Amino acid sequence: MCGRYTLATFEDQLAEEFELLKAEVIDQRYNIAPTQAAPVVRALAVDDAFAGDGDRVGGNRRQLDLLRWGLVPSWAKDISIGNRMINARCEGIESKPSFRTPIRRKRCLVPCTGYYEWKKVEGGTPSKPKKQPYYIRRRDERVFALAGLWDRWGDPNGDVVETYSILTTGPNDLMKPLHHRMPVIVGADDYDLWLDPKVQDIEPLRRLFEPFPGDAFVAFPVSKQVNSPSNDSPECIAPQS
Repeated sequence: MCGRYTLATFEDQLAEEFELLKAEVIDQRYNIAPTQAAPVVRALAVDDAFAGDGDRVGGNRRQLDLLRWGLVPSWAKDISIGNRMINARCEGIESKPSFRTPIRRKRCLVPCTGYYEWKKVEGGTPSKPKKQPYYIRRRDERVFALAGLWDRWGDPNGDVVETYSILTTGPNDLMKPLHHRMPVIVGADDYDLWLDPKVQDIEPLRRLFEPFPGDAFVAFPVSKQVNSPSNDSPECIAPQS
């Protein structure tokens, strides 16, 4: 699964990586947790895209939006369902009621500079195993993208909340010693495919569900400060011996 991640980069790097319409100022985040708001990249349809002088821009463009982590389906009765929807397994996703519409029509990229996973270690008890947090990031420390789905939900008062979930798949060789799942990582060459609103057939997307090669990534143990969502500082990603 993917239960915590980071986005500690600068707006110009984010705008360059995702070819955003404009650079957005973002907070440096070292411990993004479920139910919190975080940036996602979405395609802006041609009818909604305008140049700075008001002229319409051709083609699809990308923009950064703040959404709540934990997908709440449009048909849900209560927002609390999102607490259980932070991840979406890619296997059979097209048949799952909460995700079968988003996988076809509401895909997004989740900018990320690293994510956390907890490895079971010696000690503890069967009911409460001891776990060591690990941080996984690119070797070059650049931002990358996780595959996301989003949806829009309205509460009884008419307020609208937009939420997202992160897709997961089986582990690559780097992740196998840590956990049996990992987030679906989208390479830069596939950003257009993943965001293209015209692609509503899931078949062209299936190859993206394969575990992303771990060669360009590193994983190392970090402080247990990350266990608490209230801790959101560079100390969360400091390597531990």
